[in-house]
Amino acid sequence: MVKLGGVKHHPADVALAVKRLQHRHHRSLTQVLAPLGLSLVQWDTLRHLHRRPDASLHDLAVLTFQTDQSFGSLAVRMAERGLIERVAGPGRAVRHRLTEEGARLRAEGQALADGVVESSFSALSPAQLDQLGDLLQVALGSD
Repeated sequence: MVKLGGVKHHPADVALAVKRLQHRHHRSLTQVLAPLGLSLVQWDTLRHLHRRPDASLHDLAVLTFQTDQSFGSLAVRMAERGLIERVAGPGRAVRHRLTEEGARLRAEGQALADGVVESSFSALSPAQLDQLGDLLQVALGSD
């Protein structure tokens, strides 16, 4: 392998590899979640609500990489489907909670997602996986 500027991996190539891995995960997760009737962003919403009950629309939009407007539409559809509840909060705020059905589908989806990412990282030793996680945390900083 040719070293550029004294480094083995050029930052742009590392960034592209991260994006390619993320794209692989998105494709695989979309495929395994489809039989549950969930899109990736719907499952991601359920996952975040499991971790942060009563999250606001804005918080969930940020966590799921959506705009407030697009997440608002998604939240209405998910509530109509019985996956989440929209509860009035202080002022004009709307809080969100999982329903029993949402919690059930989140758990089923989590098992499928775990299989996807475990398979994706199966070529790494536990120490390498820890190292990768540590390096990504350093690169992300306080983000």
